[in-house]
Amino acid sequence: MMTSAPGGRAQADDSGLAAPGGLVRGQPLNRGQLYFRRFRRNRAAVAGLGLFGALVVFALVGGWFTSYSYSDVDFASLSAEPSPEHLFGTNGAGNDTYAQAVHGLQRSLIIAISVSLLTTVISALVGAAAAYLGGLAERAILGVVHFLLVVPAFLILALVSQSAGGDWRVLIVVLTAFGWMFNARVVWSLTTSLREREYVRAAQFMGVRPARIIARHLIPNLGSLLIVTFTLGVVGTVQSETALSFVGFGVHPPDVSLGTMLGDGATAISSAPWLFVAPAALVTLLTVSMALVGDGLRDALDPTSRVGGGR
Repeated sequence: MMTSAPGGRAQADDSGLAAPGGLVRGQPLNRGQLYFRRFRRNRAAVAGLGLFGALVVFALVGGWFTSYSYSDVDFASLSAEPSPEHLFGTNGAGNDTYAQAVHGLQRSLIIAISVSLLTTVISALVGAAAAYLGGLAERAILGVVHFLLVVPAFLILALVSQSAGGDWRVLIVVLTAFGWMFNARVVWSLTTSLREREYVRAAQFMGVRPARIIARHLIPNLGSLLIVTFTLGVVGTVQSETALSFVGFGVHPPDVSLGTMLGDGATAISSAPWLFVAPAALVTLLTVSMALVGDGLRDALDPTSRVGGGR
C-alpha cells in the first residue's frame, strides 16, 4: 500500500515487493517518477511519443532503404508513379520523392527543434529577468516585447529569408528572432508571483547576484511551463516553416524541406498526387504527435488536471 511520506512524496510499504512501473516498494517516489507515471496513464500522449520516435527513426535511417539521394536525378523516370525502385515515385525533375521526404523531414526537424529550443531559452531569460528586476527595467523590457508583438513578422521573415537565398540556418535565426515574445510575456506574468517567495527573498538577503537568482531560483521553478512550451513550440515552428516554404519564402532548392515538397506537390496534385501525399502525411503525423505529447506533458505536470491529480 502507498502511504504519504514527508515532503509530499509517495512512500511505498516496507514489504520489499516491486511496485507498478518498475518502482521498488519501500522507496520514495521522486518528482520525475511521479510525472512519468502520470504521463504514462495518458494513452494518447504515449501513442504520440511513439509516433514522434518513429518519425525521428525514419528521418535518421530512412535513407538506408533507397539507393538515391534527395538531389539525384533519374532522367528515365520523370513524374513516375510509386514503384519498387522509387517507393514514393519521382517528381517532374526525376528526383526520388522518398529520398526527398527523408531529407525534408530531417531538415524540418532540425529547424523546428532548434527554433523551439532557442525561443524557449530566450523567453525564459527575458521574461524572468523583467519580472525580477521590476521598475524601469521591467517597463523597458515589456515595451520592447509589446512592440515586437505588433510588428508584421511574416513580412519580415519572408523578406529576410528571400534575400538570404533560402538558407535554412538564416531561417532558424529569423524564426527565433520573432518567435519568443509571446512566451516571454507568459513567463513574466508567472514570475511576478515567484519573485515574492521566501526563498527568493532569502537569496536577496544573502547577497546573491540577480543573475544567479534568476538562473538558479526562478527559471527552474518554471520547468513544467518551459517543457510544455518547447514541445508545442515544435508544432508551431513546423507549421511556420511549412507555410513559408510552401509560398516560396523558406528553404530553397537544391535543399529540400517538407514545406518545399508541399509547394511543389500542390502544383501537380491532379497529375501526380504522390508528390503531395507523402510530405502532407509526414507534416500531419509530426504535428499531431507533438500536439499529443504536449497535451500529455501539460496534464502530467499540472496537479489540478484529471490525470495529474493522482499518483
